[in-house]
Amino acid sequence: MNIKSTIEDLVKRIKQDKGFASLFSSDPVKAVEKAIGVKLPDDQIKSIIDGIKAKLSVEKTGGAIKKAKGLFGKK
Repeated sequence: MNIKSTIEDLVKRIKQDKGFASLFSSDPVKAVEKAIGVKLPDDQIKSIIDGIKAKLSVEKTGGAIKKAKGLFGKK
């Protein structure tokens, strides 16, 4: 299993599927295991969950920075 591609796939799914996003928000372990169809050891699940949260956070922060720059852009 390629963890990086799994994280990217799950981030995309979270953005597109509100039901899955809600499940991930309330029970990330269950959401990841359901999505990949395999029960993984806790350390691997934790790595995937941490990677998803980090990627979502970076993307959210990047979007906020872009919006803020637009407030101070050239006229």
